[in-house]
Amino acid sequence: MSVAVELFGIARSRAGVAQTTAEGVCLGEVLANLAGRFPQLAEACIEGQCLRPGFTANLGGQRFITDPKTPLHDGDSLLLLSLDAGG
Repeated sequence: MSVAVELFGIARSRAGVAQTTAEGVCLGEVLANLAGRFPQLAEACIEGQCLRPGFTANLGGQRFITDPKTPLHDGDSLLLLSLDAGG
């Protein structure tokens, strides 16, 4: 299952891209997929299947999520950002 991922702030600078796609049926799987493809992103933002402290994800512009078991669906949109990204 493919999820669209947009990165902001530190996540964007570490990954070197503003947007990408990732595979997974839950947040933890998507994060693990991203970590495998973007080692510098993992180093700063992802620990295993969890976001490091200071980072959050937003699902579809509707709600913030951090639980790695949060289910995702094909075509969902996920934003990854640091908690201070909004200024």
